Order: sequence, then structure tokens, then C-alpha cells
Amino acid sequence: MTQFQPAALAGAHTALITPFSQDGSTVDLSALEAQVLFQASGGVAGVVPCGTTGETPTLSDSERRSVIQTTVATAGPLGVKVIAGAGSNATAHAIELQSEAEGLGADASLQVVPYYNKPSQEGLFRHFTAIADGAKIPIVLYDVPGRSGVGLSVDTVVRLAAHPRIVAIKVANGSMGFVGDVAGRCDLEILSGDDPLTLPMQALGAVGVISVLGNIAPGLVAQQIAAGNRGDLAAARVVHERVLPLATGLLSLDGNPVPVKAAMSLLGRDSGVVRPPLVAACVSVRDQLTELLESVGVRGPANAHDSAGCSGTTGTR
Repeated sequence: MTQFQPAALAGAHTALITPFSQDGSTVDLSALEAQVLFQASGGVAGVVPCGTTGETPTLSDSERRSVIQTTVATAGPLGVKVIAGAGSNATAHAIELQSEAEGLGADASLQVVPYYNKPSQEGLFRHFTAIADGAKIPIVLYDVPGRSGVGLSVDTVVRLAAHPRIVAIKVANGSMGFVGDVAGRCDLEILSGDDPLTLPMQALGAVGVISVLGNIAPGLVAQQIAAGNRGDLAAARVVHERVLPLATGLLSLDGNPVPVKAAMSLLGRDSGVVRPPLVAACVSVRDQLTELLESVGVRGPANAHDSAGCSGTTGTR
């Protein structure tokens, strides 16, 4: 039964956007390949297709398979791990998606806390255990109560950590107490799911990140994680302070992934197109992103496209 060795998920992992054609009707697989190559050149340890940042709820079944397959085919030969999003709020469906990710060659899966139906802690334990019991690749738990409506308790995480296929947890709940308690009570690898909080999470025992910012600046994200993991939190803090305004803006100027797609468009790395019900970033958001990119030292052709209206909503991972 396949398992990662200890610390196998340490490092920077980028939560990939899904690039679309200009009309949003199809996935641009050539652009996806280019993005994975860009991530590899930045020194990331892994990439995460079909997560929140990948607009997975808007992908058809065939598109989801193509995204994972293309990511694996591009990343694998470069030694970049693929942690495929395979979660669902129906346990049977999550088991199917887990099997699919395995068949497509993913190195691990990302299993989100079931959303909308708000299960109890016992329900969460049974959900993840059922998935892990039949899994052939390792599982990363994903705690993001801002999107799922319910979160994992530390006690439930500790129970789940006893399963040999559950190897890590992506923490996007904003709680440093949660991170410290998990680190102190079990041996799951902790991955930050919130770029602005990665440094304090590292100080408490996190060994990596699943990063939105990595879509734009994979080298800087990898540099910060590497510094923290070798015990040099002072060096990690230097990078953290440099990227913090941009990292915060990507998750606050609009709902994720609207800002990061707009920023990538400004840099000539994506069309910036999102699928409904999301809408493209408005001019004022793009102007703010231009300033933030320049402040971090990331530059590109800043030829913003006009768009009507501006939602102004804040994003969650």
C-alpha cells in the first residue's frame, strides 16, 4: 500500500488556477502545461490541481479529469508532486473521486471537509475514514470552515492521524491555537492554507504551504518555506514581510481566485477569465493589484481590461 515517507510533503505547493479560453467555455490545457512548467522553474515541491483556486465546482467531470491528467503528465517528469483535489460533500462521491485521482497518477489527494451539509465531528471522522480505508495514495485533510461551514476539531484530527493513509492537513481556519495543538498531539504534516499566516504556522510546526501566491511568485514562496524548514525564521520573515501585502490582497480584494487570475493576466500568464457565478476583477481591483505586484517586485505588461462593476467581496483560500 503506497505511503509517503515522513516529511514527504514538506515544501511549497501551489494551488493551481484553472486557465480558461477567452470565452470561458473550455479549459486551456496548453496554458495549464505552461503554468506547471513555471511552477517547476520556481522550485516548488508540488502543485495542487482541482482545489478551491482551480474553480473546481465549475468544471465538468471530463474537464476535471483532463486537468489532473495534464498536470500529472507535465509535473511528474520534473519531480514535482501532484496533490489532486478529490473532495466532495457526499462520501460515496469523494471515494469515487479519490479512486479517479489515483488512476490518473496523482501522488496524493486533497480531501476537503464536506461543505453545505454540516456533519458532526463523528460524521467527519467516518467520512474521511471511509475514503482512507480504500485509498491507495496518501490523503491530505483540508480544513476550511469559511467555505465548508464546519471545521475539524483537534480531537477529530488526532483520531484521523492514526490512519496510515492520512498523512497531512491543510489548515485554512485562521487559528494558530489549532496549529499548535495539532503539532503537539499528532505527527500529521501541517501545511498552511493561508499565505499571510504561513510564517506563524511555520513557527508552530507547519512544514509547508498550499499557496495561492505561488501562482505568481513560486520562487519566493519556496524560498520562505525552505528558510523556515531549516530553522532560519529570520530569513523566512524577510520574505514574508516582502510578500505579505500582495498575499493579503489576493485573498481580500475579491473572492479567490478572482484576484490571482487578474494578477496573472496583468503579468501575461493567464486570460483572467473566471466562470460564473464568479465575475472578473473590476478596474479598481486590477489597479490595486498592479501596485501590489510592483511593491513586491513582480512586473509584467499591466494592460488592464475594463470590466463593469466591482463585487468587493473578500475571498477565502
